[in-house]
Amino acid sequence: MPVGFVLITTETGKERSVKAAIEAIELVSERWGVFGDFDMFVKVEADDQAELTRCIINEIRSIDGVLDTRTMMGAEI
Repeated sequence: MPVGFVLITTETGKERSVKAAIEAIELVSERWGVFGDFDMFVKVEADDQAELTRCIINEIRSIDGVLDTRTMMGAEI
């Protein structure tokens, strides 16, 4: 099962609306608010790599209030 970890930077004051939008995404399995360079850390799980990519690009990055994302794809070693 492909897994992606997305670090999200939000617009100031939009953290709660971004959190609500993230929680509504079916493929998001976990999420945490964090402090530092990023505002949120999100775990996304999908059945295949294409579905994972579509979720990150079409659903997460398009949320109003998301300024920037950094994505790390998990891999079995």
